[in-house]
Amino acid sequence: MFAVTNPATGREESRYATATDAEIEQILASSETAARELAGSELDRRCAALGRIAELHDERRDELAMLVTTEVGKPIRQARGELGLVASIYRYYAERSTQFLADDEITTGAGGSAVVRKVPVGPLLGIMPWNFPYYQAARFAAPNLAAGNTIVLKPAPQCPSSALAQDAIIRQALSESGLPVDGFQTVLAGNEQIATMIADPRVRGVSLTGSERAGAAVAAIAGRHLKKVVLELGGSDPFVVLDAADLDRVVKRAVHARLANAGQACNAAKRFIVLDDLYDEFVDRFATAMGRIEPGDPTLDSTFLGPLSSKDARDTLADQVDRAVAQGARVLTGGRRTDGPGYGYRPTVLTGVTAEMDVFNQELFGPVAVVHRATDEDDAVALANATPFGLGASVHSDDPERAARVADRLDAGMVSINESGGSSADLPFGGVKRSGFGRELGSYGISEFVNHKLVRTAPAR
Repeated sequence: MFAVTNPATGREESRYATATDAEIEQILASSETAARELAGSELDRRCAALGRIAELHDERRDELAMLVTTEVGKPIRQARGELGLVASIYRYYAERSTQFLADDEITTGAGGSAVVRKVPVGPLLGIMPWNFPYYQAARFAAPNLAAGNTIVLKPAPQCPSSALAQDAIIRQALSESGLPVDGFQTVLAGNEQIATMIADPRVRGVSLTGSERAGAAVAAIAGRHLKKVVLELGGSDPFVVLDAADLDRVVKRAVHARLANAGQACNAAKRFIVLDDLYDEFVDRFATAMGRIEPGDPTLDSTFLGPLSSKDARDTLADQVDRAVAQGARVLTGGRRTDGPGYGYRPTVLTGVTAEMDVFNQELFGPVAVVHRATDEDDAVALANATPFGLGASVHSDDPERAARVADRLDAGMVSINESGGSSADLPFGGVKRSGFGRELGSYGISEFVNHKLVRTAPAR
């Protein structure tokens, strides 16, 4: 059962039945049939469909945004912002896929000629999270529909309404462009059914965005059946402050980096590493600024911080904070649930966290920041890299050479200088270590699930 519980009120809004095994079989069969047709279609037509998908997301932005606000408590302005990013991703691949999918000519010393063609591999399974349900789907669907692969998308249990609304948009665009509507299908499946789908020979690749546990389980099944996977997993991104002529500006950036989407983003800044000479002043201003943020009604344009996505999410975060305090960490502000209905948690700043504490190596998926003091650049880099995760990182400094030097030493898939996280259609997204592997977005994202097929013509004899 896929149930929507409004995290702002705690009330159940709707329920959707889990797909039957017979329905899943029909989805896989039709996806395979559609894959043959989509692979043989003209690239211009596929690009036109992506452009139409972008238009429909723009036209229905308010309706789609409210679905996500109801499902996971995302503040409505941030939900609209997510949809703007989604439209930009579909437009990007609509405009650039002809370039990205062009043959690569190879000059070979063996004589004759050779090209590498990017050929679609067939049906793909996408297992999506709840925190950015439209954006995460677009990162996966846009480049792969352009490449000629078909998509079967499994949404998070909290997000059936938004998933089905998105499904209707994409299928409408495919139909209007003369492409098979079953090029994109949504399946409300359980974990055992997903395992069966991964093992099915008709599924040629799997992409998952989610937890380490889910990633390990999916990778294990896919590996047994020799399926390629792309995994975007957790993160504990460091926000490294080296110097600041305008500290208030850096603090404002830090607050936004920690509290956007209630801190529920894999690539959100979670650990703030500040050099010794700035530490005390940064901590004072940061804790004050965090403490001023009041969680509110996510349906209001004025609300910046909404509830966490579920009771389990809120309670897990609270347990992590309570255990950190029991082990010796200090709470400077927050550290408690909000009053009233819903699953809110107050913005929290922790200091005194050491490597011996459980929270040092955990991902805090909510509005909780850990601030570390670093003695110098070397110490800051060591602290930043002292995590099993390696998704993103950011470096903040008025000295471009210093920032670049430290950025080069950080063990992460993505490093930003003087900004934190963020995303753009043309920037590759992905991590290293326990944050996963593979890349989405940009030219890299369209290359993950294509057959780079060599066609060589021998020299004339």
